[in-house]
Amino acid sequence: MKTNIIGVDVGGTKCAVTYGQKEGFELHIREKIRFATTGVDETIANIVRAVDDVMRKNGLTAGNTAAIGVSCGGPLDSRTGVVMSPPNLPGWDNIPIVKLLGDRFGIRTGIHNDANACALAEWKFGAGIGARNMAFLTFGTGLGAGLILDGKLYAGTNDNAGELGHIRLSDFGPVGYGKCGSFEGFASGGGIAQLARFKVSEKHQMGQRVSWCAPGQLDEITARDVADAAAAGDELALEIYRISATYLGRGLAIVIDLINPEVIVIGGIYTRNREMMEPFVLREIEREALSHARRVCSIRPAALGEQIGDYAALSVAADLIKE
Repeated sequence: MKTNIIGVDVGGTKCAVTYGQKEGFELHIREKIRFATTGVDETIANIVRAVDDVMRKNGLTAGNTAAIGVSCGGPLDSRTGVVMSPPNLPGWDNIPIVKLLGDRFGIRTGIHNDANACALAEWKFGAGIGARNMAFLTFGTGLGAGLILDGKLYAGTNDNAGELGHIRLSDFGPVGYGKCGSFEGFASGGGIAQLARFKVSEKHQMGQRVSWCAPGQLDEITARDVADAAAAGDELALEIYRISATYLGRGLAIVIDLINPEVIVIGGIYTRNREMMEPFVLREIEREALSHARRVCSIRPAALGEQIGDYAALSVAADLIKE
């Protein structure tokens, strides 16, 4: 049986309203409307208008639509449905978005922060299908994470569970999540760029040439630059990715020891560079994690790719539906 659901993805620069149909472990995206994130009042008005448009075009009503799911950057309160001043959404100060949409459309509505929503998406429709215990890591610009424990999303006491990026893995290292040597510092695009600037600076000070970064261009280095150079066989770039992968493995070993998951799903940079990183990740897990927990845990690349934002918001809606 196909179940109609609607997803609302609220991002710092763009928003999307998506209509999907859930059918078992499959999710079919039928329509998507995208628009820029502007001022809070205008953005909320555009969200309402887009939901209206999607419902009208597809013959959806409160009677035949099971749920609306909202994915949004935190902090937020998933229990009360209130968005609480996310740094990438100026003006969203204690906005009761769940009540606003629920009252307007008469449809059950829920919200989760974007990392938790992505965890739901990979669990319900991606690489984590069938798992009872799963961790999901974004590994993008930063390191977001979400936890599925005992067959349900675990958000913690006040939606702060799964903030793995804040774990300190070293006294020294790239800065992420406001902490030197953090998990996010080593396992994020921003952290890889920091590592690269440090390593390239060493080469330049010794009078050595780096083909992919000329002197004076240190501040322009991105994780993509390093990945492209590594893919071409550049030894310095490969070393930078080895460092990131080693600390990623070290962080995952902590996750394995702590929550004993059967699956860890990693997206973003890891998915795109898995062949280069996986051997060092697995080596570190072998060295650090408890053997009994390690043996039952599979490390998998995310399966939903560039569509994960759409799946994330729809998965929040799907999670509201009682099977």
